[in-house]
Amino acid sequence: MIRYLLKRILCMIPVLIAVSILSFVIIQLPPGDFLTSKIAQLEMLGEKASESEIASLRAQYGLERPLYERYFLWITGMLKGDLGKSFIYNRPVSTLIGERLALTMMISTCSIILSWAIAIPVGIFSAIRQYSFLDYVFTFVGFIGISIPTFFLALLLMFGAYQFFDLTVVGLFSPEYAIAPWSFGKFLDLMKHIWLPAFIVGVAGTAGTIRVMRGCLLDELGKQYVIAARARGVSEWKLLLKYPVRIAINPMLSTIGWILPVMVSGSVIVSVVLNLPTTGPLLLEALEMQDMYLAGSFIMILSGLTVVGTVISDLILAWSDPRIRYE
Repeated sequence: MIRYLLKRILCMIPVLIAVSILSFVIIQLPPGDFLTSKIAQLEMLGEKASESEIASLRAQYGLERPLYERYFLWITGMLKGDLGKSFIYNRPVSTLIGERLALTMMISTCSIILSWAIAIPVGIFSAIRQYSFLDYVFTFVGFIGISIPTFFLALLLMFGAYQFFDLTVVGLFSPEYAIAPWSFGKFLDLMKHIWLPAFIVGVAGTAGTIRVMRGCLLDELGKQYVIAARARGVSEWKLLLKYPVRIAINPMLSTIGWILPVMVSGSVIVSVVLNLPTTGPLLLEALEMQDMYLAGSFIMILSGLTVVGTVISDLILAWSDPRIRYE
């Protein structure tokens, strides 16, 4: 196991180097650069920058340098813990991401806990009561949850809350707490608002996880070791929880590699629709404005979390399923 872990860690290095190069280059592929987008915005407002001002700004942002030189400046600074400075906000990238990271992870964690807490029991029930009335109900609700886009569900809930209950469910804080310093009252206000984005983000994941859990458990229940255990008189619940459920849950454990980056990025479109102060809208704005340091740092963080999460998934799978062995 130690040898396998060391090998995976060594494999992470070239993967992350390749991701850093590709992400930095792809961000630069659209025509123009950050300054081009900024000038276009100023012209829409009726302002116009002179050629000398444009040249000065281009030198200030380092946009006159070749692409490879900008990449090496960025990657060497990242190795020293400096993610660079955002063009849009003129602030360090690490500060911008850090300000929104806690709220993003809180929403994502709540949605993941909600999704698994509902999906695993429902998936188990649907498998052991296959083709029952409740199985059909859960299947129907699951297909609805998978098919409805999360941003559309957010719009529906926003409209319903305002139309029928006269409630505004946009944002994570009430107006009086939006810019106030943290306090116990602000925390309680956050708890009142966080349930809606957590529910919306978790709906699609819950519906899909129910289908995966049901299908995997049905596949295990038909295998010979389950039939043999029943023949030996093993109680149904002991048999179910000790063997088939433990194996059927493996596909969900293998997705931990996806969960870590999702916890940081959040659901971008839902965050924009609900006006949430999370990292998702920040990433979208950075990509739109070609803010290469902010967008590139985001992509590198998400890629690193994906690689680390994949290794963690493999280790958890090896621990949970004794049939899995690495040489």
